[in-house]
Amino acid sequence: MAQDDNGVCPAQKAPETPYSILVLNGPNLAHTGLRCPDIYGRRALSDIPALVETLLGERSAQVRLLFFQSNCEGELINRLEAARNEGIHGVALNAGAYTHTGLALADCVQWIGIPVVEVHISNVFARKETIRRHSFLAPYSVGVIAGFGLMGYALAVQALYARLSGSD
Repeated sequence: MAQDDNGVCPAQKAPETPYSILVLNGPNLAHTGLRCPDIYGRRALSDIPALVETLLGERSAQVRLLFFQSNCEGELINRLEAARNEGIHGVALNAGAYTHTGLALADCVQWIGIPVVEVHISNVFARKETIRRHSFLAPYSVGVIAGFGLMGYALAVQALYARLSGSD
C-alpha cells in the first residue's frame, strides 16, 4: 500500500478504525532491502502494510498504520512524545543501533504509557557483536520480536492488536 505525505496508508485512514499503531524505525532502516540483504533481507519497509494485512486478515481493517523513520535519536523521541499526545494506541519500534545505546530513547518508552513492541529484523541474539545482545528498550517494552525479517513488524502489530482488543 502507498503512503501519503504523513506516512499513513490511505486505505487505512477510515475513521472507524479503532487502533492506531505507529511503526517507528531508527537509523539506516530507510534502506532496508538494499542495505546488507544477507542480514536484513531484500524486502523494503513499504512491504509492511501488505504483511500486516496478510497476517491479520479482516482484522487489518481495524488497524491504522502510521510510519516514521529517522536516523536521529532525538527525532524518534519527539515522535514518541507526539504519539502520546495524538492518542496512538501502540508502537512497533525498531530502534536499530539505538536499541543498544539509546538510554534517552528507553527513558521515553518508559514514561509515555503506550505499549511498545521492540522489533528486530535480524536475530540480534545470534549476531557476532555482543553489544547487539543488550537492549535498553526491552525492560519497558511489552515484548521483543527478533529474527523474522520484516514479518516481525506484522507480528508486532498482531500482538499489539491482540493486547488492545483484549483478544490475547
